[in-house]
Amino acid sequence: MKIQDTGLEELLIDLKPLDDGMERANFVRAGQWDYERVTYDYKIGSPEENVTYYIRMQGYAVEGDVDRGDAVIKLLTPLIGKHYYPHGIEYGEEEDFPTTTVERAKKILKNVKENIQPFAK
Repeated sequence: MKIQDTGLEELLIDLKPLDDGMERANFVRAGQWDYERVTYDYKIGSPEENVTYYIRMQGYAVEGDVDRGDAVIKLLTPLIGKHYYPHGIEYGEEEDFPTTTVERAKKILKNVKENIQPFAK
């Protein structure tokens, strides 16, 4: 499900301050990148058995190269997904997300925005 109106969508930012800001907000990029795209994930625990939620931030390079670390990234609309063990994560609009989880995700994304907004282009 897309999390709308966060102020993050369409934001342009250099990769290094983006990585730093996302890490400070406890998002993980790890190996989830290629030369043109980045993906950051934040794991949200759940009281439901075998269910975990994830906030996903994605972006793509409008100039430069992610591998070289000189990319300017354009962020996309954040997503919230539900992981079903052992099948994987579903981000579809037809998924049912608890209101408390969605509100928590919005607070986390507000923190992300505060971390990276000063470095936006």
